[in-house]
Amino acid sequence: MSMLWTADELVDAMNGRPVGNMPKGVTGISIDTRTLNKGDAFFAIKGDKFDGHNFASAAMANGAGLLVVAEAKLPAMGRLALLVPMIVVDDVLKALGDLGRAARARSSGKIIAVTGSVGKTTTKEMLRHVLSSCGEVHAAKASLNNHWGVPLTLARLPATADYGVFEIGMNHPDEIRPLVNMVRPHVAIITTVAAAHLGNFKNLGEIAAAKAEIMEGVVEGGYVLLNRDNEKFAALKKRADELKIGHVRSFGEHKQSTIRLMSARLESDHSEITARLNARDIALSIGAPGRHIVQNALAALGAAWFAGADMGRVAQSFATFSAEKGRGARHELSHGDGTVTLIDESYNANPASMRAALSLLNTARTGEGGRRIAVLGDMLEMGKFSERVHRDLKEPIVDAGVDVVCLAGPEMRHLTDEIGTDLNVIYRETAEELAVWLKQNVRAGDVVMVKSSFGIGFGKIITALVEAWPPIPYRGEPRVQPAQEPVSEEASAEPSPVEEPVDHPSDDLPEIKE
Repeated sequence: MSMLWTADELVDAMNGRPVGNMPKGVTGISIDTRTLNKGDAFFAIKGDKFDGHNFASAAMANGAGLLVVAEAKLPAMGRLALLVPMIVVDDVLKALGDLGRAARARSSGKIIAVTGSVGKTTTKEMLRHVLSSCGEVHAAKASLNNHWGVPLTLARLPATADYGVFEIGMNHPDEIRPLVNMVRPHVAIITTVAAAHLGNFKNLGEIAAAKAEIMEGVVEGGYVLLNRDNEKFAALKKRADELKIGHVRSFGEHKQSTIRLMSARLESDHSEITARLNARDIALSIGAPGRHIVQNALAALGAAWFAGADMGRVAQSFATFSAEKGRGARHELSHGDGTVTLIDESYNANPASMRAALSLLNTARTGEGGRRIAVLGDMLEMGKFSERVHRDLKEPIVDAGVDVVCLAGPEMRHLTDEIGTDLNVIYRETAEELAVWLKQNVRAGDVVMVKSSFGIGFGKIITALVEAWPPIPYRGEPRVQPAQEPVSEEASAEPSPVEEPVDHPSDDLPEIKE
């Protein structure tokens, strides 16, 4: 494995003090001994529950190349401090941030940052997938989007990467700002602004302002990409103008969108769309289903364009994209003489993503005699709005044509009361009890969609059902359309004149590569 950092580079970047017989360098960066690879530098970060210094011996036993430790902790480490190479710093988390900044400073790749109330991780993964057809891509394998995850991902950025994609999250104001100032993206995306983390904000305007912090780190001449269909577009555009960002672009169905959705056909296992970029039409087959996935694809398409990627290769790559675990991943399970389709949306939930998941369930194909079963758990961090937003799920459940609604969690009692006898509702106190009911009552032909906030533990339901019924390879195979081929003359015609100035003048956009 190639060297990520030399020991001298680590010492210089972190202004650290080397102790012991230092190796030439390290092949990776780790903060977790369970996933540490041989040759990694182990950063002994002190978290809310654990102190990495207590795992220093385990790190060395697992093959760490060196340790990064705090000066104040050194005396307590005893003989270990004499046996292993270390870089001693004042603050380990700050040192990790310093290394991340050094990684960004040495990088010549195009850097993309993504935030938003919904779709951050999917858009990040989509960019990783499609940009891989054009060069070396660096992105975190998980949702490492917080105050330690972002600097960790940045510190792992190879100098050779052509593209770096970073997800930045928040649940309070002033959390994105310091992180994006480390990342300094060429392209910043806000996927959407919706009612997430409502317990920490007064209204949607405050959420939009917090998301807008991502614009503050965009490099000179860089791009901001906004959702033109979102109700907070005008507020976000105003903030971008205040920051004097010259390249503010948009995506969506709105006629003024820079990346405009011209047509979409939503199938049960994929989508076929046509998007217009700078008066050029590109036909895409997207390997994961759902209208919300289409919106993410528009954002990814635009970011790839502004990053100078080969758009022909990018467009073709969407066909092989698939949803991630907990974010729409599908399992086809053998059940008696037939199959059960299981849709895993168990990683997170807020009102917007709940509606998107229910819409996805609505388009899913059932088998003969099959039912659409929605398995829903609490949406966390809704604060004083919690009862209302849970009750409000009744309408999208009805609209989705759900046959059975399975609920668990204290907040979902409100939805149970709201639905009453209008639908077939099963309520249990816990995810484990709900899993038992599902194993006893789900039948061949059913489609089961599981959705909740991560803290509710609905991942246990996915595990229980997969263990109960053997998975078989999912048979959905999206058709691949030629990239940049208009689907019809009508779709490729010039747009009709609009009354307001179009927000995407063509003279300063990157040329679309064939």
